[in-house]
Amino acid sequence: MSRIGKKPIAVPSGVTVTVDGQTVRAKGPKGELDFVVNELCSVALADGEIEVKPLDNSKSARSMWGMSRTRIANMVDGVANEFTKSLELVGVGYRAQMKGNTLNLALGYSHEIDYPLPDGIKITTPKPTEVVVTGIDKQKVGQTAAEIRAFRPPEPYKGKGVKYADEYIFRKEGKKK
Repeated sequence: MSRIGKKPIAVPSGVTVTVDGQTVRAKGPKGELDFVVNELCSVALADGEIEVKPLDNSKSARSMWGMSRTRIANMVDGVANEFTKSLELVGVGYRAQMKGNTLNLALGYSHEIDYPLPDGIKITTPKPTEVVVTGIDKQKVGQTAAEIRAFRPPEPYKGKGVKYADEYIFRKEGKKK
């Protein structure tokens, strides 16, 4: 039995959820999202709570059960309050700035990197060494932050690169004579 799948999803005030067959649609103050639940699971909306249940006891149905419940919970949470990921640029001359719908990054390469904004994502740069990615879709926010980090991942010797704000970089000792 899935511990995560068993929990019902409470619908917060200000969010309307509709279940139409296998499609779950959530609309809130931040936007609207929809998710098609796998055919191995059933979804029911009752008393302001969403319940996801597997149709049978097969391994594939049970594995889709917890995942479907989590995706719906993230969707409901996202339309109520946005998700945020913060990135820090560590290194001399490393900077970021928004130019229209493009994030311009200087990461120590011979060229600057222009990253176009995906749909539904908002990027701000409060400081030249800080990038904040926000949006209602948790998967898109995480993917966008991971793509920006992948341009120059942090290295273990000096810690230079693009890192998550809450990430700890394990440091290595340099060569000795």
